[in-house]
Amino acid sequence: MSDRQGKESSLNQTLLAIDAGTGSVRAVLFDTEGNQLGVEQREWEHPSDPRFPGSMNFDWATDWSLACDCIRGVLKKTGVSPEEIAAVSTTCMREGILLYDRDGKEIWACANVDSRSTDEVAALVRDNPELEKELYLESGEAYALGALPRLLWVKNKLPDVYEKAARLGMFNDWLIYRLTGVMAVEPSNGSTTGLFDLKKRGWDPSIAERVGIRTDIFPPVAECGTRIAEVNAQGAADTGLAAGTPVVVGGGDSQLGCVGVGVVSPGQAAIFGGSFWQYEFNTADGRTDPKCRVRVNCHAVPGVWQFEALAFNPGLVMRWFRDGFCQREAEIAEKTGEDVYDLMNREAARVPAGCNGMLCTFSDVMNFTCWKHASPTFTNFSIDPKLHNRYTFYRAILENTALVTLGHVDLVREATGHMPAEVVFAGGASKSPLWCQILADVLGLPVRVPVVREATALGAAILAGVGVGIYPDAAEGAARCVRWDKTYTPDPDNHRIYTEEAAVWRQVYAAQLALCDRKLTKNMWIAPGLG
Repeated sequence: MSDRQGKESSLNQTLLAIDAGTGSVRAVLFDTEGNQLGVEQREWEHPSDPRFPGSMNFDWATDWSLACDCIRGVLKKTGVSPEEIAAVSTTCMREGILLYDRDGKEIWACANVDSRSTDEVAALVRDNPELEKELYLESGEAYALGALPRLLWVKNKLPDVYEKAARLGMFNDWLIYRLTGVMAVEPSNGSTTGLFDLKKRGWDPSIAERVGIRTDIFPPVAECGTRIAEVNAQGAADTGLAAGTPVVVGGGDSQLGCVGVGVVSPGQAAIFGGSFWQYEFNTADGRTDPKCRVRVNCHAVPGVWQFEALAFNPGLVMRWFRDGFCQREAEIAEKTGEDVYDLMNREAARVPAGCNGMLCTFSDVMNFTCWKHASPTFTNFSIDPKLHNRYTFYRAILENTALVTLGHVDLVREATGHMPAEVVFAGGASKSPLWCQILADVLGLPVRVPVVREATALGAAILAGVGVGIYPDAAEGAARCVRWDKTYTPDPDNHRIYTEEAAVWRQVYAAQLALCDRKLTKNMWIAPGLG
């Protein structure tokens, strides 16, 4: 640690994380022990352009204004002086991209699940059916979420914008650019573009050449946790931060979530349960899955990579069931002040493991280069209300998500040859003790739940501290900041039931996919180019 860094870390003991999520942006202040001092949040939207089906635009002018509101708001709410902030770092939803012109002005941007590039994916597959697998083995990415088809879409549909583009960036790096005027991309989010060499943790222009994309739009790469610049005069005027405040390179939301729950070393694993569920397994190299089934990214910890498997919509399915079928519980909750989910969990806990034989299909186990989900279905239930009622259906959703996660753990084990000794479970779903226990029972592994369940911002704060020498590295920062709530151990009898159920569920899901392939039912989601 330099003398200057030591002086700053001794005088200023507050860390600021700016977190640009899919549905909102927030600024969160922490002390150096990981205690949250305050948060300010603004919801934002990513409107679709009616001319382009599947589009999900990013409004950089409005969204920067909202981010600035959050920063000013959290300073006012907490009474923390801007001079007390030791460092700032950023995190964001991944896959969203921005294009800048030669003057550094934003000229085009799309958010994370933009799906306007179906035609481009179809053309890529038609022209070279093996190319996606070849690129995956190097980059860890498939067409489904990467930047390649989106950049081709800009080239084909907005040629003027394409010609003006001088730099490609991600949203967390955009926040830093707005604060400092310095532009660079970091590996954890940059690797989600599909334009990175995973092992080298940097751009590979040859990938762009192979798909017909320009190779002159890639900014420098800076590792996560690196002090990259200071807040400049314009950044200070916009946000209320002090000019000269150190700014540290952050990372993608899932990777920083792992930092925020202490999953920073090879062999560790985490599950984040929200609108989507993510299974993250750390490895010591950038090798990918020979069968191209699962995503691989750079971790936000230098020298560590992650296998990542995604389950679509568990949180949204829960919200749908709550709003569509739990009106009685909602009325009780309004009178008592309890949470609707807590009321449902209490009743669902009385339903035996396996839901008396009932299964449901929503998200499928990940298959990255042929990714599709069956039509939502509940099956194998009786008309006996004592055996199958709304609490049974509710528990079946919990069990279904855990079965998908088991599929992901098995998939990663097949690809890497390794299983975690335990998993960390964080995010909104981890607030449910019932879901935590079902997850432990299905996986047959201990499930540890941290006190701070929304860990992404804490991960960004830890990296901010690393960048100015408050912590020697992410592992030490996490050890200092992460606290544990409870560990759930598997019930052996329930684990046996779920192991048998998992084999049946796989076959039922395959049958449901076959119905979609025959166009008798509609896929819940299907990757661009597969429809």
